[in-house]
Amino acid sequence: MPVRMELSRILIRELNDYQIIELREVAPGNGDGVSGGQIEGGRAFPIVIGLPEAQAIERRLKGIQIKRPQTHDLLANVVNALGASLESITINDLSDHTFFATLDIKTADGKLIHVDSRPSDAIALGIAGGAPIFVDDRVLEAASKDEP
Repeated sequence: MPVRMELSRILIRELNDYQIIELREVAPGNGDGVSGGQIEGGRAFPIVIGLPEAQAIERRLKGIQIKRPQTHDLLANVVNALGASLESITINDLSDHTFFATLDIKTADGKLIHVDSRPSDAIALGIAGGAPIFVDDRVLEAASKDEP
């Protein structure tokens, strides 16, 4: 069963090859999905991502506009131009310390399709539009056990 999560923090250290985002379980009754809010309790786990994805997420969180579209902006523009919408992001698997996700897109004719994605790309795409993030319960359990 999917669990509603939100991006609780992003750690960017430009001198490192990797960056970290943390997802935290949304407390019951706090389904607004406001990113960056403090949520007491709940399960949480980190995901290691690359610098370009971290910068894209940070830029979108801060509402920073750039002159030309980056890859995540391009994909959002394509989805919108096709009359579709990003309904949610689902992190649906964890294998060999690698997370897997889908973009859950509603097409113009109302069909829900699931497009394979890296979680970092999905979050970078969905964060500006407030798309909810879900994590499969078994992935959440596995991520909790995987932490040192």
